[in-house]
Amino acid sequence: MKQTPYIEYQTAAEIKKFQETKLAKTLQYLNHHSPFYKQLFNKHKIAVNKIKTIEDLQFIPFTTKQDLQLNNGDFLCVSRDKIVDYITTSGTHSDPVTFALTEADLVRLAYNEKISFECAGAKKGDIFQLMTTLDKRFMAGLAYFLGIRELGASVVRVGNGIVELQWDTIKRLQPNIAVLVPSFILKLIKYAEDNGIDYNNSSIKKLICIGENLREQDFMLNLLGQRIKEKWNVELYSTYASTEMATSFTECEFGCGGHHHPELIICELIDSKGNPVLEDEIGELTVTPLVVEGMPLLRFRTGDLARFHYEPCKCGKTTMRISPIIGRLNQMIKYKGTTIYPPAIFDVLDNIPYIENYIIEVYNNDCGTDDILVKIGLRENSDNDIIKDLKDRFRALIRVAPEFEICPAALIKEISMPEVSRKPIKIIDKRK
Repeated sequence: MKQTPYIEYQTAAEIKKFQETKLAKTLQYLNHHSPFYKQLFNKHKIAVNKIKTIEDLQFIPFTTKQDLQLNNGDFLCVSRDKIVDYITTSGTHSDPVTFALTEADLVRLAYNEKISFECAGAKKGDIFQLMTTLDKRFMAGLAYFLGIRELGASVVRVGNGIVELQWDTIKRLQPNIAVLVPSFILKLIKYAEDNGIDYNNSSIKKLICIGENLREQDFMLNLLGQRIKEKWNVELYSTYASTEMATSFTECEFGCGGHHHPELIICELIDSKGNPVLEDEIGELTVTPLVVEGMPLLRFRTGDLARFHYEPCKCGKTTMRISPIIGRLNQMIKYKGTTIYPPAIFDVLDNIPYIENYIIEVYNNDCGTDDILVKIGLRENSDNDIIKDLKDRFRALIRVAPEFEICPAALIKEISMPEVSRKPIKIIDKRK
């Protein structure tokens, strides 16, 4: 039975008061147990008992990825014999960071994913096919597994890739929900079409998508989402999370942003100077996860740009909802007088049927702006003017067209999916 936490239906004032009570406990915990934050509080003469409101958080410096990289061990709040699981961040955008989880953290992780899956309409008795890895020190795959168990549903741990095995599993075990990266859905569809699989009459009815946007800022499906829905009559749900947040934002059936779980995380949006943005403005997501025991963080800057939506959702929840991620702050590209974030480029490339794979390279130029080179691997040879077609598509959708280079798909695969990587590398930033 679905049991959404009561706080997600309360007024904004009640949610804020609830979170401030949780914040006070978090600050006391950090002050007593975190070497990093004890030093931070002493250095900046911060009396944690005077931080009483969400607004008071502005008096505390931010925590950055660099802090975690340089002082990783100082964030640990428990003795090593209390750690039951070690994980690392993906390292997609910088050096990986290690996180240590206690038994209580795993219980929290399971609860987080349980209520997130419930938000997407999942329930006891469902059968999930997990198309993400549980190995390679990956938090997300473990979180999904724990959450599915907590939900009372069944799970098939297939892992990522291997399209033939995915369809064999669907045929054998009849799962009704899959958790996967959206661009992989296109590979599932293509394999099904090439091999006479009636995917629209398969057991899969719901796809819970991770890692990539499915929607525009107005919550309409983006090109990738449209292409999937045109082919496959399934329910699509987006989620957003990160290792540092230890919390997920998942869409409900109305698809109007990822729902905030106030009992698990405090969220802020800040501008380039570190000040809170006005309501409806875009800002950098900064988070304070709550009820984390092993390595809790305070005002961690995610680098992700988003906006918050505060109007009550049609599903009845009154909590804030987060928009699709617009891009990463450090990946903003200034190209031919236009500001571009990589997700906009991904969305065009992921929806061109003759592209097998790609890698985007960004460089500095002598004019103080950026140059973009997209290396393309093709599904098959074509006599058409592919470069012209690519440029026309980009100019129609994002007004400017990068430079392109056709490369062997196998070579791009080696670059974009090295053995040590858990996620495909889509962009290489060579800017100084």
